[in-house]
Amino acid sequence: MMKSRKIRIRQTIYGLGIAIGIIIVVLYVLFPVGMGIAALIPAQSAVGSPPAGFDEITLNTDDGVQLKGWYNPPENEIAVIVLHGSGGSRESVRPYIQILVNNGYGVLALDQRGHGESGGKTNRLGWQGTSDVGAAVAFLEDQPEVKHIGGLGISMGGEVLLGAASTYTQIEKIVADGATRRCLSELLALESERPLVRNYTARVMYATVQVFGGIKPPSPLLESIMEAKDTRFLFIAAGNNDMEVAFNRLFLMGLGENTALWISEGSDHTTAIQDHPSEYEARIKQFFD
Repeated sequence: MMKSRKIRIRQTIYGLGIAIGIIIVVLYVLFPVGMGIAALIPAQSAVGSPPAGFDEITLNTDDGVQLKGWYNPPENEIAVIVLHGSGGSRESVRPYIQILVNNGYGVLALDQRGHGESGGKTNRLGWQGTSDVGAAVAFLEDQPEVKHIGGLGISMGGEVLLGAASTYTQIEKIVADGATRRCLSELLALESERPLVRNYTARVMYATVQVFGGIKPPSPLLESIMEAKDTRFLFIAAGNNDMEVAFNRLFLMGLGENTALWISEGSDHTTAIQDHPSEYEARIKQFFD
C-alpha cells in the first residue's frame, strides 16, 4: 500500500511538472511567437465605393509598392493625410474623413502597404510606413489646390505619422489618436516597461517579426517627434487605457507649445470619436485651423 501510494504521489508530481512546463512554453514561447507571426499576416481586403466627392487614386512608393487611396481636394488649401490602424483600411476611417470634409479640409485616405487594396508586404506594426507617408506627401505637393499638409492617424496610423514626422517636415500638423509604440526601443522608453518581466513577451514578439519578416524595426517615435521641431502635434489618448495615457504623456514632454494632449475620459482605445463626437470634431477643427 505504501509503495503504491508513493508511486501515485510521484506520478502526480510528474504530471504537475509537465503541466507547468506546458504552461511556461505556451506563455513564454508559443504565445509571443504566435503574436509575431500574426503581425506578419497580410490584411488585404476589399474596400467599398469612395465617399461622395472623392476620386480613387493609385500612388507608388519609393521602394516600388503600389498604394490605393481616395482623394478629395480642399476648400481651404489644407489637405490631411488620413491613415488607418493595424489590420484596417480606408474603409475604417470614414467617420474621420467625414469630419474633415465637413470642415472644408481636403483628404487623402490611404490603404497602407499590405492593407486594404494596397500591394506590398508589411507587418501590422507599421515598420515600413514612412515610405507610404512619403508617397502621400509627394502626391499632395503636386496638387495646386494644396498649400498646407496635415496628418491624422489612428492607432498604428498615428504611430506611422509620428515616425515619419522628422523625415517629412512638409506635414505641418499631426493628430495621433491612440499611438503608443511599434518596437522594443519605443516600449522601453516608458520606465515602467523596462523590467524584463514587463517586456519579455513583447521582446520575443518583436524579435519574431524581425526574423520572419526580414526587416529591421524603425527609429523610435520619440526621436522623430523631437527632431520635427516645427511640426505641431495633437495626441489623443483613451482615458480607460493607462499605458496609452502614459505613452502620450511621454510624447508631450519637452515639446512645449507645439503640442497638446487630450485624454478622452471614459474612452477605450480609439473610441473617443464615438464617445465624444462633438468635442472630437471641435478639437480636430481647432487644431488644423
